[in-house]
Amino acid sequence: MTLYTVLVLAWLLLPIAVMVLFGFNDTGSKVNFTWQGFTLNWYRHLFAIPNLTSALVNSLTIALVVAVVATLLGTPIGLALGRHRFRGRGSVDLLMFAAIAAPEIALGAALLSLFIVLGVPRGYWTIVIAHVAFCIPYVAITVRARMAGHDPTLEEAARDLGAGPWTAFRLVTLPMLLPGVASGALLCFALSVDDYVITSFNAGRTVTFPLWVYSASRTGVPPQVNVMGTLIFVGGLIIAGANVLFSRRRAA
Repeated sequence: MTLYTVLVLAWLLLPIAVMVLFGFNDTGSKVNFTWQGFTLNWYRHLFAIPNLTSALVNSLTIALVVAVVATLLGTPIGLALGRHRFRGRGSVDLLMFAAIAAPEIALGAALLSLFIVLGVPRGYWTIVIAHVAFCIPYVAITVRARMAGHDPTLEEAARDLGAGPWTAFRLVTLPMLLPGVASGALLCFALSVDDYVITSFNAGRTVTFPLWVYSASRTGVPPQVNVMGTLIFVGGLIIAGANVLFSRRRAA
């Protein structure tokens, strides 16, 4: 491992390390920048701030719904792009990449304008719709990349042996796609949980975890925020690690 690699990893991991460390800081105020000693008090009183707990629950439930819906909608698109040649394929490709490349502030403003024109009151479900809109391309591109390594003759062989189209897809293609689908779903969950810009345009009176933390940062962020961030990070690591192990076992 080169010095450059070590420095880059340190730069990436230092903020996370600080967050984890100060989740154990024995401070008596919201100004949580000076180490005062070790304590587990903030883990024991993790849900002591009702508004913060409600914001976290909103973020997690929204992210879960978004991950499921975006995966269900994005997987067929990625599958079609990866295995079929059809008129307009290039345009669909362009739309997928354009949605990813577009600045979040532009997407947020565009979705806000759409909801205003349609007379849709902003709140929990407008956040879900907005997040699904920008997450679908990530699932589609992930699944398409997975399809690039798929040998279509395997499914053809299954059909030659008597399997119907659906049976061949379910037993041959779908198991191969699952790691890509799972990766896309996890990516959607992560993008939704930590999104601030698009959410701020379309949240209405609904408060999510990033919105709450940003508003609290003006007066001081309570230590529980560090604890919640740590638990979300550890949970993400566990799920991502399980996905990697599953993929390796499938490959073996």
